[in-house]
Amino acid sequence: MDGRTDQAGKRVIHIADYDPSWPARFAEIGAALRRALGDVALRIDHIGSTSVPGLAAKAIIDVQISVIRLEPVEPFRDRLRGMGLVYRADNPERTKRYFREAPGRPRSHIHVRRAGSFSEQFSLLFRDFLRVDRRAAADYVSVKRDLARRHPHDGQAYTDAKAAICWAIIHRADEWAQQNGWEPGPSDA
Repeated sequence: MDGRTDQAGKRVIHIADYDPSWPARFAEIGAALRRALGDVALRIDHIGSTSVPGLAAKAIIDVQISVIRLEPVEPFRDRLRGMGLVYRADNPERTKRYFREAPGRPRSHIHVRRAGSFSEQFSLLFRDFLRVDRRAAADYVSVKRDLARRHPHDGQAYTDAKAAICWAIIHRADEWAQQNGWEPGPSDA
């Protein structure tokens, strides 16, 4: 959800057409993260739909920070909190640590993952595949727009329903990676 609300003041999931300002928004966030984290961050990458040129998305910048280990959290948590980011310790996904934008700032999701882990690689491969396979990208947008219409106020239902297309795409992406010898390029920040 990108901060839009309906007439009753409820948040609404909105899939926006691609905005060419998204890479610049990431660049600003990524540079600030790099300054704050230094060598604690092995990689800082723009992930998610806003990282794919031309792809419609929720206007939320997703950033993945790759670290040596997730525990202890203090080496990255304290620096990210120092930037005003909000640590979501209650996030149930144990393969990442999750932060949100500072209050009053444009929406962003900061995902801290262990370098080389499946979840880190999944996000990078998914992004890179959508950047080269326009059919997969179009299929993904079609499903996202349909799910946003079906679940306009329920982010969890939207995310859960999106899982099937994500797994179908990552299956195709893995085949593509095997054929092309894919590996992640350099860090984005």
